[in-house]
Amino acid sequence: MAVVSKKIPAPDLVRVRTALLSVSDKTGIVEFAQALHQRGVRLLSTGGTHKTLARAGLPVIDVSEITGFPEIMDGRVKTLHPLVHGGLLSIRDDAEHVEAMKAHGIEAIDLSVINLYPFEQVRAAGGDYPTTVENIDIGGPAMIRASAKNHAYVTVVTDAADYAEVIAALGENDGQTTYALRQRLAAKAYARTAAYDAAISNWFAEALEIDMPSYRVVGGVLKEKMRYGENPHQSAGFYVTGENRPGVATATLLQGKQLSYNNINDTDAAFELVAEFPPENGPACAIIKHANPCGVATGSSLVEAYKRALACDSTSAFGGIIALNQILDAETAQEIVKLFTEVIIAPEVTDEAKAIIAAKPNLRLLTTGALPDPRSHGIMAKTVSGGLLVQSRDNVMVEDLDLKVVTKRAPTATELEDMKFAFKIAKHVKSNAVIYAKNGQTAGIGAGQMSRVDSARIAALKAEDAAKALGLSEPLTKGSAVASEAFYPFADGLLAAIAAGATAVIQPGGSMRDEEVIAAADEHGVAMVFTGVRHFRH
Repeated sequence: MAVVSKKIPAPDLVRVRTALLSVSDKTGIVEFAQALHQRGVRLLSTGGTHKTLARAGLPVIDVSEITGFPEIMDGRVKTLHPLVHGGLLSIRDDAEHVEAMKAHGIEAIDLSVINLYPFEQVRAAGGDYPTTVENIDIGGPAMIRASAKNHAYVTVVTDAADYAEVIAALGENDGQTTYALRQRLAAKAYARTAAYDAAISNWFAEALEIDMPSYRVVGGVLKEKMRYGENPHQSAGFYVTGENRPGVATATLLQGKQLSYNNINDTDAAFELVAEFPPENGPACAIIKHANPCGVATGSSLVEAYKRALACDSTSAFGGIIALNQILDAETAQEIVKLFTEVIIAPEVTDEAKAIIAAKPNLRLLTTGALPDPRSHGIMAKTVSGGLLVQSRDNVMVEDLDLKVVTKRAPTATELEDMKFAFKIAKHVKSNAVIYAKNGQTAGIGAGQMSRVDSARIAALKAEDAAKALGLSEPLTKGSAVASEAFYPFADGLLAAIAAGATAVIQPGGSMRDEEVIAAADEHGVAMVFTGVRHFRH
């Protein structure tokens, strides 16, 4: 049964006389406590925070002196006590609460300053099971939630970034905080504990290999508020979840203006694609526009890989995102700056390359330190009206598949390599997707069409345009391998690819008309393999 409010109005201004400080991250806590002490605020504290403040010469009272009960069980039990929670939860203008405080010797706590055990950091660092469990905070969230619930009277601070605002408010209001400030900090406090619990619950699901837990929570920390979202009339923010995965969320911005919503989305797509190509296997480059690749290639050098990727569709590459799987060097940087580019992302960059990129001050340059592991597990989430779609990451790699030759002619060794290359790209192209590839280079990409035939035709047209731009006598689709991320429901899509010059086909198979499609391939002397795995991407 719901608890009925007594409807006691919250005061606007509340004087801060007593503050409880209990923090894991002690950044700025001494200076904050000194400012409180100078205003005559009595300081209560616990454990390591108490030692830190006492060493700084502050007159701080250990909570155990208030409760009359020592910290026990390695500090697991120290603040879970009525004299603490009563001080946080009491309604100062409720006569019954005031009488209870007098009867039980409970003193009001007006300000609580609490941050939590570093669970997210321990998890991200790959801590073992016992260590990770030990870093689940219990008393901290309890005090934060108690303080936030009673924000009519208690100011709760969970982020060192808010220390200055609280001190400024006390100065402006003669040692008091406003209701508006307490409301905002309470809202932030509940969001903090929610994100903390989300990290814990998701870790448990991973550790216990529970694919779809009964309750799924996605939490994150605001990294930056964006100027706008996908379009100027939409608001947006970039939240990081703490996943220990190299990429745009963990990258260092070496130069350039703030990334936009679309920049972040496209940069993530580009870097996840290029990660399909391990750096030890040779240089690779992916160029992305509107979350779809417009060119991908490998090469004997990074600059060659870039030039070959650009050759696929140099028109669409204008204003695109460039992802590299190796250290960006000066020669490659010199080529890249010839074309207007929004973002470059790479594991590292040489000093010479930095100097070249610096000549384009609006060009964003990101480094990540490493590539993400395309085989690693993780979740992907998408909102729908009234719900959240969650799925595991598509971590299947073509190298791990048992490819089945289904035609009379088996592919040559060269065709097989081009098939695998094209299928890697297909995994990162919006469905319906058709990709032509030749000699480790995309020849044409057809993305996001309602008909697979149209994707095949668009990719072929792109290849013809590229051939004209390069002065070639024929498009690279001649003698290419073609990949389809899903099966051909009819032979027409295959026939369109054959008309473009493809001689080898890789696709999942599984259509009711597979025999018809295989027969069409055999009729034209085309080699075809089935992967048994589909890569829809919406």
